[in-house]
Amino acid sequence: MPLVSADSIRTPADLAQAIEHTILREDAGEADVMRACEEARRHRFAAVCVRSNWAARAAKALAGTGVCVVATVDFPEGSGSTEARAREARAAAAAGAGEVDVVLGRAALQARDHGAVLRDLAEVVAAARVPVKVILETSRLTRDEKVAACALAQAAGAAWVKTSTGYAGGGATAEDVALLRASVGPSVGVKASGGIRTASDALRMVRAGADRIGTSSGPAIVQGTFGD
Repeated sequence: MPLVSADSIRTPADLAQAIEHTILREDAGEADVMRACEEARRHRFAAVCVRSNWAARAAKALAGTGVCVVATVDFPEGSGSTEARAREARAAAAAGAGEVDVVLGRAALQARDHGAVLRDLAEVVAAARVPVKVILETSRLTRDEKVAACALAQAAGAAWVKTSTGYAGGGATAEDVALLRASVGPSVGVKASGGIRTASDALRMVRAGADRIGTSSGPAIVQGTFGD
């Protein structure tokens, strides 16, 4: 960590190394998931991000390609029990997910029950046995809550923090990405996700400290131009 540096991005095509091509619509079907996998393979994206029920199908489609399958857990609400969240993370990894993105239990964080947040995340990380990203939903948190969430995710053994689900409004901002990067330091990854649709958007996030870009607009980004 960090995995990607702004100095390595000279053209929009160079952003492919940072892109997690997402297909997270609740109504997405097999054809949608397979299309996203094919686009990721063609453009050599870092990963495809799917809901956990599609992890096995995506892993089969991407076997041998070097494209990681990322599965979301307790998505997008983040309100499930720790037992259910850990079970879903374990199943997603067993199905072939190389990474898991779990939504932070925001209610406990905002009640300042930091012990509960830490125990929950630690159990999910232990169950997954693959790198875990913690989705903070930054648009719903204060600055102090964002900093606390980063510290708790890091203490729980998470490999990444992530800005947003894309379902709660707001999305990623360069300011939040920079805050997350400053909070976790160089040993934890930062994923910017939510509302990133152009090459310029993506580059702005990388320059702010993001290692990964979660977006459903991957092909448009790498085939676009800076300044679009």
